[in-house]
Amino acid sequence: MTLTLGLLVVLVTIVGSAAQRMAGLGFALLVSPIMTLLLGGHAGVLLVNILGVVSSALILPRVWRKVDWSMFRWLATFAIIGASLGAVLAGRFSPDVMGVAVGAIVLLALTLSMLFTSERFSTEPRSPRAVAGFLSGLTNALAGVGGPAVSAYAVLTRWPQASFAATLQPYFVVTGLASAGAKLALDPTGLPATEWWFWLIVLGAILSGIGAGERLLRLVTPAQVRRVVIVLACAGAAATLVRGLVGLLS
Repeated sequence: MTLTLGLLVVLVTIVGSAAQRMAGLGFALLVSPIMTLLLGGHAGVLLVNILGVVSSALILPRVWRKVDWSMFRWLATFAIIGASLGAVLAGRFSPDVMGVAVGAIVLLALTLSMLFTSERFSTEPRSPRAVAGFLSGLTNALAGVGGPAVSAYAVLTRWPQASFAATLQPYFVVTGLASAGAKLALDPTGLPATEWWFWLIVLGAILSGIGAGERLLRLVTPAQVRRVVIVLACAGAAATLVRGLVGLLS
């Protein structure tokens, strides 16, 4: 890894961690493309899964009291199923085909969630939770990005931002561990070889990003953070779709 690429990884990790602390998601959306470019699809996504677990685990104590544990249990249970299926599909089917399908589904869900503003959509029904969790686990295993699917659900149901951001932290810990564990079970050599100091540098970058995100939270409103969530989710879904299309057409 060159010095320039190393600095880029650290910078993106800081920005991703800050977004994660502010909006509840964003780490994987920002870090995944760089890691994939540096390490390849499978190794890069696996590393993003692991670093995402670290980031969310460090944020969790700060937001513990705002976590909706009932929502977490529903999302996480079906996300584990989706992650397990995604780990199998990642090894058997073209990631480009899956990327196009996943990106298109999530973009459609986000579009519908912004068009339908009726109050009749709420977080009470349980089947939409199951669908959101399953799709999120599936996309997390396939592309290292699980946020867009649950973001679409949050926007559609008007899930309060503070509770949403807090609940995603234990959720991402569970889904990240499920995705990484399933992949390592299928391929124990999948983890990229790195020097010991790489983990220390990345850990420092994550902590710096979390600190920056906490300071920025004092300067923005929940509505502004919600808009950031929508932008990040759309960007992640669009990037997954475009990456798949480019792979299919090349």
